[in-house]
Amino acid sequence: MARMNDPSRLEARKPRGFADKSAPVLAAERRLVDAVSAVYARWGFEPLDTGPFEYVDALGKFLPDTDRPNEGVFALQDDDEQWIALRYDHTAPLARYVAENWDRLAKPFRRYAAGPVWRNEKPGPFRFREFIQCDADAVGVSGAGADAEMIAIAAEAMRAAGAGTGEFAVRVNTRHLLDGVMEASGVLDPALRGVVLRSLDKLDRLGPEGVALLLGPGRRDESGDVTPGAGLNAVQIDRLLAFAAARGPTRRDTIDRLAAAAGGNAASDRGLAELDVIDTLLRALGVGEEDVVFDPSVVRGLEYYTGPVFEAELLREFKDAEGRLVRFGSVGGGGRYDGLVARFRGEASPATGFSVGVSRLAAAMAAGGEISLDGPILVLVLDPACLGDYFAIAAELRAAGLRAETYLGASGMRAQMKYADRRRSPAVVIVGESERERGVATIKDLKVGAEAARSISGNDEWRAARPGQFEVPRSEMTARLLEIAGGRP
Repeated sequence: MARMNDPSRLEARKPRGFADKSAPVLAAERRLVDAVSAVYARWGFEPLDTGPFEYVDALGKFLPDTDRPNEGVFALQDDDEQWIALRYDHTAPLARYVAENWDRLAKPFRRYAAGPVWRNEKPGPFRFREFIQCDADAVGVSGAGADAEMIAIAAEAMRAAGAGTGEFAVRVNTRHLLDGVMEASGVLDPALRGVVLRSLDKLDRLGPEGVALLLGPGRRDESGDVTPGAGLNAVQIDRLLAFAAARGPTRRDTIDRLAAAAGGNAASDRGLAELDVIDTLLRALGVGEEDVVFDPSVVRGLEYYTGPVFEAELLREFKDAEGRLVRFGSVGGGGRYDGLVARFRGEASPATGFSVGVSRLAAAMAAGGEISLDGPILVLVLDPACLGDYFAIAAELRAAGLRAETYLGASGMRAQMKYADRRRSPAVVIVGESERERGVATIKDLKVGAEAARSISGNDEWRAARPGQFEVPRSEMTARLLEIAGGRP
């Protein structure tokens, strides 16, 4: 009891918003990065890693406080007293890299990147402060054709990540339409427009009632924190919400509805023309209505977007630990950002891009029970004096590409079998004195055994049947284990 009250003992605790990732989740993240990166590579993008830190001025106006910029990002002062911050996405570092290397890069410059990003924001369920993104961007290309291509890439990336028809949708809008409807609604101040955009961006999460509060007097969330509102009047709020709800059953129907709701000014006319081109090119690429929809409620919160914007939404529903249905919503997004590189170069540098939220997708898969990862094949140690033989067996399996581990604890066979179950081992190898004398190995297929156990009523029947257990000559052992593991390490 004295140890429990020892004030020198540290409390084991983890900072909020930073996840401990188990082996299955890490494996899922690696698989997702590989699958999505392969899509980007097929479309002609090349990999680039810009590193985790950028100078704060490279991140620009998107930070609220450049004197001590720790709101929204994680920042520190370098030894030369300049503020540097962990990247909050892969796009702002790309803009700096392109500007720094402009003369030697082929334009358009097409690159993809994968790695962690960090945001100093309020964490929540499946909302992390550190997460992995996998991006593709094209710099130096203007026109809705490039945006249509990026939207098609987004749909292909979602399919590569494992989402089938009807399980995802890439939702598309354009900032020009949003500019048009805000102009028609009398929202002219740039700062106020930013508040309106951030409010509309929460429509999917908060619903019309919550967004109406953000557009009006403000909103108090479940924790008691208050978000100030935009202070718009009821007429302005109704017009903005009506625009956001003007989605039709097809992309063409949505364009027609938006023509009536957007305001009839130059900005909205430009936005309608963009959607028309995007729809035509998506049909040419064979991208159907089930994969890509036009949705005027899509905003994208970052202020650097200047044209078409899009979000990839996972439509599957999962049950949480309490059995409640959960829909994850957005797991990726992107859009056109023509002004980001221009901040460094002082001249127009059009660009468009898309990012998959790998950590969020992996979390969705884990919540849905889709992530499974076999452990290593376990070589039991029945005679410590023969440890060298057990090591040789495991080495043979590893040389064949299998995951294999020799048990190095001090427990007997029953405890070793329990250990194999906890490690999710697909099989165990048993070589005792009898097997060694006869030149055989006993293999126990744990998956087959577990399935058979469901139909066996008692211990006597179990001992008689020994489901999933068989002997093979040592020369055939590795081949049979490869069959059990499906030929995969």
